[in-house]
Amino acid sequence: MSQRYDCADHDQRTAGLAEAASAVRRGDLVVIPTDTVYGIGADAFTHSAVNALLEAKGRGRETPVPVLVGTVRAANALVESLGTYGQDLVDAFWPGPLTLVLKANRSLSWDLGESKGTVAIRMPLHPVALDLLKETGPMAVSSANRSGAPAATTVDEAQEQLGDSVSVYLDAGPCTDNAPSTIVDLTTAVPRVLRKGAIPVDKLRGVVGYLATED
Repeated sequence: MSQRYDCADHDQRTAGLAEAASAVRRGDLVVIPTDTVYGIGADAFTHSAVNALLEAKGRGRETPVPVLVGTVRAANALVESLGTYGQDLVDAFWPGPLTLVLKANRSLSWDLGESKGTVAIRMPLHPVALDLLKETGPMAVSSANRSGAPAATTVDEAQEQLGDSVSVYLDAGPCTDNAPSTIVDLTTAVPRVLRKGAIPVDKLRGVVGYLATED
């Protein structure tokens, strides 16, 4: 049976964060608010939990699950290097709606799907998400919806789609900005925008200079 906590209430927020952290540690799924849409999350290093996340969404392994972090230090531990472009983009836009695709640290034991040695990483600008991530460490997080359905902008929408596959729902009210994060691939010599989103391309170019786009 799922538990739901109203994060607008101080006591429920405290209890919800504690229960969500416990759920993640035991390999269960949680739904959390972010600065874009609600996300369904699991411990990034528990294979069975990531598989359960994919199953809950009805999604295959061909699209790897992104990872959310609560600190830049945590991000650095997950990748070979942020590099010059990555560090500059992190300094300018994290926490915020920017996802960076980087070469994953090869020593890590995790399975996020068919990632081909890369990982998509983001630090969200949402106090509830950041508080949880600082407790749990990196989490595999995807949008809280069934594959092909609209992304959930409220906990009600997430719960309707995901039901009891999720142990804990953290309700922080409706999302104020449902634009997806902008995704930038830094695994090649020239940074490339893979998905246009909340951060405009011209703002990114103001930081890194030349930036390739898909169109």
